[in-house]
Amino acid sequence: MAMAALVLGSCGLKNTTEMSPSEPVIGKNEIKLDSDRLTAEALWAMGRIGQAEINEQTGLVVYSVTYYSVEQNKSNSELFLLNPADGTTVQLTNDNHYQGQAHWLSDDMIAYLSDESGSSQVWTMKISQNRAMKVNELKQITNYEKDIEDFMFSPDHSKLLFISQVKTVEQTVDKYPDLPKASGRIVTDLMYKHWDEWVENAPHPFLADFDGKEITNIVDILEGEPYECPMKPFGGMEQLAFSPDSKQIAYTCRKKTGLEYAISTNSDIYLYDICARTTKNLTEGNTNPAFSPDGTKLAWQSMARDGYESDQNRLMVLDLTAADAEPQFVSQAFESNVDEFLWLNNSRLAFTGCWHAVEHIYTVNLEGFAQEVSGGQYDYSLCGHQGDLILCKRHSMREPDDLYLLDLPSDELMPKQITFENKHILDQLTMGKVEERWMRTCDGQQMLTWIIYPPHFDPSKKYPTLLYCEGGPQSPVSQFWSYRWNFMMMSAHDYIIVAPNRRGLPGFGNEWNEEISGDYGGLCMKDYLTAIDEMCKEPYVDKDHLGCVGASFGGFSVYWLAGHHDKRFKAFIAHDGIFNLEMQYLETEEKWFVNWDLGGAPWEKGNAVAMRSYANSPHLFADKWDTPILCIHGEKDYRILANQAMAAFDAAKMRGVDAELLIFPDENHWVLKPQNGILWQRTFYEWLDKYLKVESK
Repeated sequence: MAMAALVLGSCGLKNTTEMSPSEPVIGKNEIKLDSDRLTAEALWAMGRIGQAEINEQTGLVVYSVTYYSVEQNKSNSELFLLNPADGTTVQLTNDNHYQGQAHWLSDDMIAYLSDESGSSQVWTMKISQNRAMKVNELKQITNYEKDIEDFMFSPDHSKLLFISQVKTVEQTVDKYPDLPKASGRIVTDLMYKHWDEWVENAPHPFLADFDGKEITNIVDILEGEPYECPMKPFGGMEQLAFSPDSKQIAYTCRKKTGLEYAISTNSDIYLYDICARTTKNLTEGNTNPAFSPDGTKLAWQSMARDGYESDQNRLMVLDLTAADAEPQFVSQAFESNVDEFLWLNNSRLAFTGCWHAVEHIYTVNLEGFAQEVSGGQYDYSLCGHQGDLILCKRHSMREPDDLYLLDLPSDELMPKQITFENKHILDQLTMGKVEERWMRTCDGQQMLTWIIYPPHFDPSKKYPTLLYCEGGPQSPVSQFWSYRWNFMMMSAHDYIIVAPNRRGLPGFGNEWNEEISGDYGGLCMKDYLTAIDEMCKEPYVDKDHLGCVGASFGGFSVYWLAGHHDKRFKAFIAHDGIFNLEMQYLETEEKWFVNWDLGGAPWEKGNAVAMRSYANSPHLFADKWDTPILCIHGEKDYRILANQAMAAFDAAKMRGVDAELLIFPDENHWVLKPQNGILWQRTFYEWLDKYLKVESK
């Protein structure tokens, strides 16, 4: 479920609010801090590194950085060029227009998206070959009638493949043109809403000829089809690929609409013949295709079970030269998800995956021999490669993303850092220690729990302590860096944080990962109580001042624990949580999730798994609520509707429990706008401090 993306605040969806050219350019913030404690203002002053790509011939790296202005309540993305050989960095753009999605078109040419012309179009810039790395000329090469959302060039540069929206649903004004100001929507099937929007359009891939100056002969590959490619809400160009000979395009699509779409996770990979303009279904139940460099093989990610969006994500390879070849499960030795991958050569791939709560880089050959090639208490993601030199991003709970180069022949698993985007801020801060602990659960299993300590931690003192409940529900508590759920910020407020990798999280084998499905109120909740009880044995934990916080499934966990915690906690905070499971089944848009995770519909009285799920709905235990609770929600969250938080808040108030409600009319499952983000942080810590730091006032 896309809820899992909640903890990945660092992914940084761009704020599309328009900017006036007369406003100051939003760029690098040279903030000076009053103390060495991380604050919300310092967090929002940090630059966020986005897409990066390495030139396979020159080794130069182009990347984007997004900056935020709290005052203007907006963001701005700029492009940079880096020479890793000598560390030289040049800022390529510097204005209030969006620039991003940069790709190397040649050794001295970069193509990128910019909205300088008034809409998002493809531009190119020529880079001088001298040491100064200056931009010589900028050219707009597309003037498409709609925004272009992403793009790629064919290997021979004769074709441009780009993504743009097409209308797929009849709107009220189409049916009744004499009612142009009518705001009502007529809905006749499911999937009428998705993530944070009403479904009226779908992204389509368009193919055009490119002569080096402009595009012509634009063709919609899915013309007349009401399907998404890439798939919403988070799919991108990784779901499409050119063959090395530029004659075919492999693309991912779930060719379903309405109810059929809502109950299925089954996407297929299709092969489009550019010359013949024909399409065939190449594989079923798969996504993210990539051709080998010689074009003889196709790799992709695959889940085996339709309707289970947290099934193991496997890396598959098919030999395209053999008519009767079967796909090979090359990552079988890695009992966790393959989160992303790339071809290194014709017989070896690199991928990232989470094992024991860290997201590392692995290599695997076609025989299935996998080897970890990165190291440390970090999470990595892949950006590209130059031969055996991998460009990657790395972050941890103690530091945001920077770019690194990993040299595969080296025996050292630590890559070389090549960007230092926030060094001027990080050098002013003291971060808390992050400790890995293994705890014995109630059924004798071993559970990895991260313990995060305040900066300047003094073991002779007692500290209020927070239990962090993860979202997803099957999203790992890895070494993530978040611009909202930031553990260094929590520790900077002198809280100890207990973050368990409870039942239902990947990285500990498939059995551990799947024990949450159909059992929301079972072992996963006992794991939470195990973690906080174990930490309460420490003399520096103030067991009389414990808090419990979480979002999405973590918000559900907070609501559930509020009725079962046996007076352990003194304050709760739930963000975008599920309060009433029966309503969630009917309100959420992706029905495959609730069908699988809850076991079925609430009217299936003979379904024992479903009945167990609904019997554990938090709203049924509100009569036991006795602890102050803060409920937070975004009204544009169509995954878990805001009425869940409103109902929980009302229940607390009706019970006579102190409660507060923070509602964002313009936010979705996340909080993306700077001033809303600051408001979120201030409200969060004011609530905790009110109940967990009573003696200090």
